[in-house]
This record gives sequence, structure tokens and C-alpha cells, in this order.
Amino acid sequence: MARSTKFIFITGGVVSSIGKGLSSACIGALLEARGLKVTAMKLDPYINVDPGTMSPIQHGEVFVTDDGAETDLDLGHYERFMNVTMSKLNNFTTGQVYETVIANERRGDYLGGTVQVIPHVTDEIKRRIREGANGFDICLVEIGGTVGDIESLPFLEAIRQMRLEVGPQNAIFIHVTLVPYIAASQEFKTKPTQHSVKELLGFGIVPNVVICRSEEPIDSKLKKKISLFCNVAENCVINAPDVGTIYELPLVFESEGLDDRIVESLNIWTGSPNLSPWNKIVKSVVEPKRGKVTIAMVGKYVELVESYKSLTEALQHGAIANDCALEIVYIDSEEIEKTSVESVIGSQTIDAILIPGGFGSRGSEGKILAAKYARERKIPYFGICLGLQIAVIEFARNVAGIEGATSTEFNPDSEHKVIDFMESQRAVSRKGGSMRLGAYPCVLQPGSLVHKLYGSKEISERHRHRYEVNNTYRKQLTDAGLVTSGVSPDDSLVEMIELKSHPWFVGVQFHPEFKSSPKNPHPLFKGFISAALSFRDKRNSSEKVTYSQSSDPTSLAVGQ
Repeated sequence: MARSTKFIFITGGVVSSIGKGLSSACIGALLEARGLKVTAMKLDPYINVDPGTMSPIQHGEVFVTDDGAETDLDLGHYERFMNVTMSKLNNFTTGQVYETVIANERRGDYLGGTVQVIPHVTDEIKRRIREGANGFDICLVEIGGTVGDIESLPFLEAIRQMRLEVGPQNAIFIHVTLVPYIAASQEFKTKPTQHSVKELLGFGIVPNVVICRSEEPIDSKLKKKISLFCNVAENCVINAPDVGTIYELPLVFESEGLDDRIVESLNIWTGSPNLSPWNKIVKSVVEPKRGKVTIAMVGKYVELVESYKSLTEALQHGAIANDCALEIVYIDSEEIEKTSVESVIGSQTIDAILIPGGFGSRGSEGKILAAKYARERKIPYFGICLGLQIAVIEFARNVAGIEGATSTEFNPDSEHKVIDFMESQRAVSRKGGSMRLGAYPCVLQPGSLVHKLYGSKEISERHRHRYEVNNTYRKQLTDAGLVTSGVSPDDSLVEMIELKSHPWFVGVQFHPEFKSSPKNPHPLFKGFISAALSFRDKRNSSEKVTYSQSSDPTSLAVGQ
């Protein structure tokens, strides 16, 4: 008989963005390292059906799964730390729950009864949790928001009921809180954690473990105080201080004994975790052997780096694979428009340029200028989603001679829309969930740069976009030197482009960052960082040669 799934319910208190998602992912990594089959779920209390129509500045990036679900960015953490592929079952919102409950009521499923939060909404939450957990040893269930938020109450009630139903040895509660440091008095304060746990107790939830986030490590006296006032065993008060790299957190949790406490509480016997891969990853980040590369990321959401969470992590994975340190310089494309590309990018020492995905026309001309700068100066360029479209527009205007070339998204009345709607998108009236979403196959051109990087002729990558390269202009672009190095199996869609006359210039319609992890860095990011290293070394060598040939030390400024 198959073993029933055990559950770990994770809540957060004191402040939002406390690190529940990262904590969940690291717990999953530890339990996987013990040989258990683990999955994770994120329950979001907001009423949106999904985050697809929400601004990245407000909500952070939208993570996309193979089956086309637009989900919370925490699912990216789960996939990066755990050997599991997320799906639409791993994330749901209040909006989705109520959508289902109302549809059931309209269909007559409740037999004329009064539809209420308890039991109808909580039953639907529990049903979805069980569906997502099916077939796994452990299911981590993260409740979004902060304890005390009015919108999260149905989720807290649902997980309270679930522990009662499955039994105390099959479900535990972990509460993540903040222990702030007050500089004026030079001491940590535990009162916010005490109040947060008290709030949780008021909902009938008694935490088995309290994870205490802090800027610096807290001592045993503070742990003992938290244990006493929060009614939690002292060895179940786990400290999670700030670390140099997030990939160190599994090692911190293991040193605190968190995985031991979990398997004891859930009555599971396993061997010790094998953490050698994580030790190797951390060593590569902390002690890189090949120096540093600097990547200029040109976008319009640069004021909040959470907008590019998976992307920044994928770049880090590429750096790990190349044993080098990474610096990302965030450049607002609107600043380029206000001044010039030379004053914004040219004034800095950068080794590569990346233009990420995005929506809307704001800042688009600045991105086009950045792509031109990379093409003309042979700087490694990586365009992702909109970044490919920007590269095609720039090439069309300045190389292929298509004057005024643009995208329908930027100027729907333009004569030369080299980037246009998919045919199936022209009549779309509802924005939510209407893009090309999820995994699609791609065939690579033999001998192309991307074919060499992947080492395979056919690949599958995740998409999230509405516009495509307009096939009307495809021959004119390729005749001018644009290489369509990746296409759909029926050759109807351009998926990847590169340039014949450039050492490393790649654009992709999909989002390769969604399939990268520190243990398995994505080949495109490995290649991009490797190209940045080569460009850096070539530039440095050129500067040294120029300096050695001159008697004037001020001539060292070559390449600035």
C-alpha cells in the first residue's frame, strides 16, 4: 500500500517578504538530500486569478511552468533548490478558489445549501492541496502573506483542519518570523515574534518550529526566550541569519538541526543528508577562481530587482559554471533615451549586455540603442523575449534597411511591423492567460552557436509572450545577415536568432531562466557568461598592450 503524504505548512509573521518561499525551498532541498520525494505549493491570498496581469513592480516576476500556468515567483525558488518540476497544481489563489466554488454553486453541486467560507471554501482549498501533494512523501505548503492579514484567514483555517484530519505525525506547522535588531539599544527584540505566534495561536495553529530571520546570528539566550514565550521546544527555534549567498541557506538550516527536527516530528527515518553539491556551489560563489564579470541588464523595472528574480539567479548559475564572480549593473532604458547610450553604458566597464523580457513601449527606444551598441562594438548580447524582438527591430532598421521598423506593441499604425501579433491573438479581448504560455518545442539550426551550446538539435523551453517575428520580413532579414538559428518544428515561428558577423549575439523568444538551477546551469547562461569572460580578458589584454606601448601613463584610459 502506498504511503500517505506528510505535510509541512509554512506561515509567515511580522513583515511580508520575510523569506517563506526561500525557507520552503531550502527545507525541500534538505529533505531531498535525505532521499525523500518532495514537492511544494504556494497558496496566494489575493483575489486575482493569477499574477499574470499584475505589475512586476508590485508583485515581482511571474514564473511560468511547463503546462503554461502563470504563477508566483516562489515556484522558481522551489525548482532551483529541488529536483521537481512545478505545474498549475503547485500554485493557486483566492481568486481561483472562489471561481471554482461559484461555478460549483451555479451548477447546483451544493444541493441548495447556503454556500459559506466554512466548509465550502476551506474544502476547496484542502482538495487542491491534496491534489498537488498526491504521489509525494512530503508536501511543503506555503501560505502567502502575513499572519493577521484578513484575506489569508480561509487558508489558515483550511490547514488547521487538515492537521486535525491527517493527524499530528503527518502534518507540522513552521512559522517564519523576523527578529529585528535595534541599533540604538544594540539588541535584538523578540516581542514581534511573540506577538506573531500569539496571533497564530488565536487561529488554533500551534507551530512546531519557529524560524527566526535576523541580520546577524542570535545567541542561545534569545532562542531560550523565544522558546519560553512561544511555547516551542528550544531546539525547534531555528535561526536564519542573512547569508552571503542564498545557496548557503540549506547548510545553515542543517547546522541548526532543522531537518532533524522535521523528520522527528513527522516520525520519518532517513539517513543523513548528502550536502556535498551545496558545499561545492557555495565554494564556487564565495571563492571564484576566474575573477569577476560585469553584466549590464537594460530594462524598465530596474527599481525592483525582484522583477527579474529567475533571471538574476540564472546569471549566477552561469557564473558558478564558469567559476567566476558576477556583478549585475541595472540600467534604466529610459535614462538612455534621455541622454545617450554612450553616457549611460559607454561610461561604465561592462563585459556583456542583456535585455530581459517586458511589456509596453516605455523605454523601448533606449533598449534598441543598447542592442545597437552591443552589435556594433561586438559586445556579447543576450536578448530574452522582448530582448529578441528589440534586437530584430534594431537589425531591421540599421542593417536590413527597413526604415521605421518596429513592433505592433510599440506602434500599431506603423507600416513596417517586423514584430507582430500571432494570428490567434488578433481578436484577444481578455488579457489574462491569453499569451503563448508554457513549454514549446524548438528545432536548432545545425552548426549554429546555440546548437553547439545545447548539444542537441531539438529543445523545449517555456514561453510567455504575445508577439512574434513577422514572417513577411524574414527573408529580407536573413539575407542581411540575421540567422534564425531556432524555429518551431513547422518552421512557422522564429524562436532564436543570432548574427553571422558577431562573436556572441543571441536572442530567444522564450525564457531560459525558468529552467536553470545552481546544480544544472542553463547552457545559454553558461555560454553567455563564458563569452563575457572572453570579452573581458580580450579588453584587458588590449589595454595592457596599449599601455606598454606608451610612455604616457594617462593613455591607460583606452576602452573607457
